[in-house]
Amino acid sequence: MTEWGQRTLKRTVRRSRQLSVESIVKGLQTLCGLQISTTTVRRELHGMGFHSRLGASKPYITKYNSKRWMQWCKARRHCT
Repeated sequence: MTEWGQRTLKRTVRRSRQLSVESIVKGLQTLCGLQISTTTVRRELHGMGFHSRLGASKPYITKYNSKRWMQWCKARRHCT
């Protein structure tokens, strides 16, 4: 992939991070006239630092919840 193609790919992904690889490939083919495979796009995105990881939702832990969680753990400490 050329440097121009890499810049175009990076710009496309940054505009909308919810795109699938297949839709990115179709967009590059229609907009730029590039014939590129999905494997190449995945490899290039991985090399640029884009990974398919989602942020994990973390529950808000209050003092009350942490106290109850500790009581639950202590009650089941000896369970196998």
